[in-house]
Amino acid sequence: MAGPDTSRAGFEEFVVARRAALLRTAYLLTGSQEDAEDLVQVALVKVVPHWARIADRPEPYVRRVLARESVSRWRRRRWREVSTAEPPEVRALGDGAGEASDRDLLRSALAALPPRQRAVIVLRYYEDLTEQQTAEALGVAVGTVKSQAREGLARLRALVPQAVDGAPTTVEA
Repeated sequence: MAGPDTSRAGFEEFVVARRAALLRTAYLLTGSQEDAEDLVQVALVKVVPHWARIADRPEPYVRRVLARESVSRWRRRRWREVSTAEPPEVRALGDGAGEASDRDLLRSALAALPPRQRAVIVLRYYEDLTEQQTAEALGVAVGTVKSQAREGLARLRALVPQAVDGAPTTVEA
């Protein structure tokens, strides 16, 4: 039986096979398609030197790099302010688009969470990882995952109460 492919071709096969899933996770972590693409690129560059060691199970390692790099990028950028002549337009949510509007509402609520809570919510509930797997991916204790998930979900409930109550987010005439 052959072992994992530790060659460049093995890495490229992994990237081709998992690119969409990695971009989805990165998008949920960053809230922006452009930032998600950058995050995946940076994570893959950081993974390449370790490929021979992780080739048999690369997914958990890559997720860990994505989550940690996302938090690090946020910390580096949070103090920067962007001056503009006019304030940016704010997109209105819940304008009758139904399910797409619900997704937008939840996506913007997710973006409002602190980076660590967002990472826990994305890994636990979007990527469907266990508490233990999430803790390993983030390099934190299981208790931290539990508390961050609890606080993140409470914040999401406060930001999107209609999703919790089961009430529709749009009113149909």
